[in-house]
Amino acid sequence: MTTSEHPTSLRERKKQRTRQALADTALSVFGERGFDTTPLNDLLDAVEVSRRTFFRNFRSKEDVALTAVTQLWSAYLDVLDEADRSGPLVDVFRDAMLTTLDRMDEDWYRRFPPTLRMIERSPALEGHTLRHCSEVQREIAHRLGDPHRLELRLLIEFCVATWRCALDEWLPDCAPGELPECVRRAFAAMDDSLRLPA
Repeated sequence: MTTSEHPTSLRERKKQRTRQALADTALSVFGERGFDTTPLNDLLDAVEVSRRTFFRNFRSKEDVALTAVTQLWSAYLDVLDEADRSGPLVDVFRDAMLTTLDRMDEDWYRRFPPTLRMIERSPALEGHTLRHCSEVQREIAHRLGDPHRLELRLLIEFCVATWRCALDEWLPDCAPGELPECVRRAFAAMDDSLRLPA
């Protein structure tokens, strides 16, 4: 959860605690035993919740495993809606990501690296992540202008690829304070990379 999210009612707070327990335990259980080889019932037994309770909170086993990823992009879309959209769109994309990372709390920074490693080890999660990324990219295109405009679609592809390169630089050590700097370096290199000589 980001620091800006505060469930108000008792019911909402209880639901948030259940979601958090499921997400944290999923990361631990799937990380130790492997996502693809661990049945959902093992997670439900560990958290002591019913299937009905689980499916009130998450659509699938993949969804609970990818909580940190979906939290990031949900927060990113909120930031993008608030952003000043003057100047080059690549700067808007970069600055929205930096603002998003600034809003993520220590708990998210703790869960994000093992989530990325879990994705790398699971074909099922990797496929689910690619579908989610495609959905997010379409949503970004809608919010930034004409989603069918080729230049906009290409820019979003470049920006997402740049984000992934920043993650690759960050993942070996995963110090929370270093991820924004990895993002800045990767975006600074984008222009030169498009003009690399053969």
